[in-house]
Amino acid sequence: QVQLVESGGGSVQSGGSLRLSCKASGYTYRSNCMGWFRQVPGKEREGVAAINSFGTTSYADSAKGRFTISQDKAANTLYLQMNSLKPEDTAMYYCAAGGDYYWRLVSEKYNYWGQGTQVTVSS
Repeated sequence: QVQLVESGGGSVQSGGSLRLSCKASGYTYRSNCMGWFRQVPGKEREGVAAINSFGTTSYADSAKGRFTISQDKAANTLYLQMNSLKPEDTAMYYCAAGGDYYWRLVSEKYNYWGQGTQVTVSS
């Protein structure tokens, strides 16, 4: 059974940084993709960043240059380093696994989800 547990969310001021972590259990990285998504109430879940088993990464335009996705396979942990945070980054952030890199930022293409961690950025 695959379990994903996010941590690292919190409240920061605009321009600040946060590092999200996603601890995976029961999951193998073979040929699969993991990603970070975010959602605000009333809006669809949107892809933020994704990484495949080879370490190839992809970012939404809103995340490019500010966010960095990485993985530690030995620790079964996915990370999202978020710098220069803006109020519009405020959302619930979710870790996802079991995706296909072709559809890397499409939430419907992922099989496993964490419970989410809240990120709030104040101006």
